[in-house]
Amino acid sequence: MATSIDDLKSVYFWRAVVAELIGTLLLVFVGCGSCLSLDEEKTNYNPVVQIAFCFGLSVGTIVWGIAHISGGHINPAVTSAFFITRRISFAKAIFYIAAQCIGAILGALILKGVTPYQRWGALGTTALNKEMEAGRAFGVEFMITFVLVFTVFAACDGKRTDLKGSGPLSIGLSVTMCHLFAIPLTGSSMNCARSFGPAVAMNNWENHWVYWIGPILGGVVAGLLYEYIFAANASMNKIMEFLLSSRYDTEDFPAQEQKLKILVDSDDDNIFNKTDENVPMIVHEKHLESS
Repeated sequence: MATSIDDLKSVYFWRAVVAELIGTLLLVFVGCGSCLSLDEEKTNYNPVVQIAFCFGLSVGTIVWGIAHISGGHINPAVTSAFFITRRISFAKAIFYIAAQCIGAILGALILKGVTPYQRWGALGTTALNKEMEAGRAFGVEFMITFVLVFTVFAACDGKRTDLKGSGPLSIGLSVTMCHLFAIPLTGSSMNCARSFGPAVAMNNWENHWVYWIGPILGGVVAGLLYEYIFAANASMNKIMEFLLSSRYDTEDFPAQEQKLKILVDSDDDNIFNKTDENVPMIVHEKHLESS
């Protein structure tokens, strides 16, 4: 609660809220714009590839632009995962999600206003394939959002030393990957606000719950799994502090040192371990030749 009050008093907090609003507005405007009906006389046109790359590049570009201000969530599922893992305060979670939804509505309305109505179609509203049941669609949205949020947490893991690539690019590629799979099935939302904006603009709420419950649960599970099992500083002590400490901070925990196991050819039949705590474990093993 103290952290939430401190956030509300900070000008940086409100700047971050505005960044989330603008970022989600741009995502919906550009991403859903790629879903509009195009010239039917075009040849060699694959709408799935166009939409997938447009959303992926949009996410990567927007995250690159505002990550230093707000973290670049632009997605209630990402924000929910960051809140559950205690990376952000309750106030920040609530205001981020509100800003994302407002931004999504504004983005959809602007898109509707600047494009001819003959091209609107569904204005990028996510909808289930006629062969998909709502329960199966929930599973699809759960899984693709799991991939996205797992990638987000991996990209934000400051304790990692193995990869030095672009975090926004990896996040954008995960969006592209999942869109290529899920567009024909559910429209590939993986972002509650992205579905909410066009739904408001077109007043289309069919199976809308799928695009909230699926992504949020998928994101929360992915965040918890990465943060406390796969993060570079994951440990039992970190889990206990997360559950019991009122002043928990994920950055307080050092990265876990990995023991090194090396297999080498040796004429010695004995297998031995070096157990000095300051020396990585080394195992010499004789490889037996098949007869």
